Amino acid sequence: MADLVLFGDVLTMDDANPRAAAVAIEDGRIVAVGSDADVASLIGPRTVVHDVGNACIMPGFIEAHGHPLNEAVLLGEPVVDIRPVTVPDADGVLAAIDKAVALAGPEGAVLNGWDPLLQKGLADPTLQWMNELSPDKPLIIMHNSGHAAYFNSLAAAAAGVTRDTPDPEGARFGRDSETGELDGVAFESAAVIAIAGPVLASAAERFPELIAAESARMNAVGVTTVSEMAFDPAMRAPLAAAVEAGSLTTRLRLYEMSGPKRASDVVPGTGDDLVRQVGIKIWSDGSPWIGNIALTFTYLDTPATRALGMACSHGEANYTTEQIHDVSAPYYERGWQIACHAHGDEAITMVLDAWEKMLTANPRKDHRLRLEHVGAMRPDQFRRAAALGVTCSLFVDHLYYWGDVLVDDLFGSEHGGHWAAAGSALAAGHRISFHNDGPVTPTNPLRNIADAVNRRSRGGRVLAPDERIPVEAALRAQTVNAAWQLFSDDSIGSLKPGMHADMVVLSANPLAVDPERLADIEVKATVFAGETVHGSLG
Repeated sequence: MADLVLFGDVLTMDDANPRAAAVAIEDGRIVAVGSDADVASLIGPRTVVHDVGNACIMPGFIEAHGHPLNEAVLLGEPVVDIRPVTVPDADGVLAAIDKAVALAGPEGAVLNGWDPLLQKGLADPTLQWMNELSPDKPLIIMHNSGHAAYFNSLAAAAAGVTRDTPDPEGARFGRDSETGELDGVAFESAAVIAIAGPVLASAAERFPELIAAESARMNAVGVTTVSEMAFDPAMRAPLAAAVEAGSLTTRLRLYEMSGPKRASDVVPGTGDDLVRQVGIKIWSDGSPWIGNIALTFTYLDTPATRALGMACSHGEANYTTEQIHDVSAPYYERGWQIACHAHGDEAITMVLDAWEKMLTANPRKDHRLRLEHVGAMRPDQFRRAAALGVTCSLFVDHLYYWGDVLVDDLFGSEHGGHWAAAGSALAAGHRISFHNDGPVTPTNPLRNIADAVNRRSRGGRVLAPDERIPVEAALRAQTVNAAWQLFSDDSIGSLKPGMHADMVVLSANPLAVDPERLADIEVKATVFAGETVHGSLG
């Protein structure tokens, strides 16, 4: 007999059986999906039965490109959240910094979320300004993109970073062009971690508590699986402790950050259906918001780009084509899936050139190499990627939060308006996924679906309506397609017998509502492995 039976409007995301009226679950797995009659024989004395009425039952949403381990730390103490979604204006940010410094102990203050493009009026932080803000304690302010951190001299000293510290691979410490002294900026993950890591190290002791809170945030928006796209092997022990404590109510798919060894200490697929390492993460360029993405076109000349030193610039990549190949090939040859961060169209060409060389030398069926974010990716590049078997995950939430900035401040309507071109990706034959890259924007699959369908900015502007996609395609991007990209579509992403009973119950069927109201649909309940982990089925 089934443990749990749900009756309602079921969207299975299973092409063989797309709509149903009931789902039966036993021991955390789906045992039947179909009509009322199909599951009636599975209802026994111990079966819990819920009729959710007009609510819609779907596979649990999948965040194909997240940073839950990092987000668990950055959204917990002692880090102060100053992201634009939390503190929308410059005055609020400055007040939060002053308060954090005043309340900080000897270890100093850490804040996350600085974003002058959205928090209008913030100046570019300087070392002198940071030292004046906090003359007696370390101070670190991380950019909302995650691609830069600003620090005072005491923070550098506490981290053991000096003018003589070599730049990590693919990252760098800003230095004065004349003296060579540190200028208070760290660019890209390895440098940011070097500065902030010592201050945040204490979080490892509280990791089960922190990851439980992160899982709850994910469950609240219907997410039951999330990838960790910058996994540090040093987190294996804290993560194992969190699993042992029962803190996880989301499945994790790990992508280990590439390193100088060009090898992992585990083999592809290590783990189980709860936590499994499936790939390696590499980078080609950085963030559009700080100017280090490689473009064939230039940033506009606007007050915003002049203030940030990006006016009329083509940006820059963090690696050459040869370096991308040299980082990728050893991992690929060991059987790893590789996911590469690439925003600028020039950076995307570099990755495709490097990977085409690698694939030609060593063909591998169904490698599912991934391009991440792909903000400025062009239609011809989507076609080329598809021909190589390279798949794409789009950061479509840029359209909502930064859509007006992309057009007015950075790139104009031609390039900014066509950012995150999901329509072109579908036309090229891609099985795309969407993501929020948390904590950059709050994880919210329904917002992503609305973004891709409507392409409407927070200010109300519609960006490149020709790049809109159908609702069903957007739903697939947050479920079955994302599962496929994570090499997990055999167990999650659709509702059919044998799959994990990871489900979300929505207040309305996304296929039946006004597309402009998609983001207003509510998550009534989230079910993970047959257990309700958010909301109520009653």
